[in-house]
Amino acid sequence: MKRNSLIATSLISTLLTLITPLSAHADKKVAAVKCKPTKVTAFKPMLVSPPTALLKRGPRQITLTTNCGDIVIQTNYRLTRVTLTALSTIINSGYYNRSFCHRLTVEDIFILQCGDPSMTGKGDPGFSYGDENLPKAVENNYPEGTVAMANSGPGTNGSQFFITYEDTTLGPNYTIWGRVTSGLEIVKYIAEGGVVGAKADGRPIRPLVIERISIS
Repeated sequence: MKRNSLIATSLISTLLTLITPLSAHADKKVAAVKCKPTKVTAFKPMLVSPPTALLKRGPRQITLTTNCGDIVIQTNYRLTRVTLTALSTIINSGYYNRSFCHRLTVEDIFILQCGDPSMTGKGDPGFSYGDENLPKAVENNYPEGTVAMANSGPGTNGSQFFITYEDTTLGPNYTIWGRVTSGLEIVKYIAEGGVVGAKADGRPIRPLVIERISIS
């Protein structure tokens, strides 16, 4: 009995040694995303004059300043020169200022869509352009953090884009122009709040407003 008791005590001590670091790690909480209240409402998008030439030097980074913090996107100008020239023109016009990210999808595909001040899914800057850097038709071809153009068919890119907050499989139809390098937790926080009406796709319950966008 005494020998069994010693073995049991030893086992308990070993288990506690193994469990303690795990418990300590579990107790470490990630800082919560804090969003400022907003009174922004939908508005009619402005018309933007399309660019007449490609940028000689494209943006390396695009930062969305939102009511919930900054979302930083690393761009790929080498593969998406037309897209990023167009987006730079739209950004510099102030088109995105004080606009909602209007669409969230939480089943099968995992995206937050932005870039339509009207919040109807139909808003555009008045011009369109072709597709670039399309992915292959494979599983998870839009990995977590991917930033790509939304469209309604080939050659219909405008101002709307989406961010994947989990690995997502879609048709190889959407120009991938960037990757979120900072602030993806903001998108995940919006997704965690769900969709209005408990739907799989629609307006997010937690509002995310693009206050402005900067290029560097």
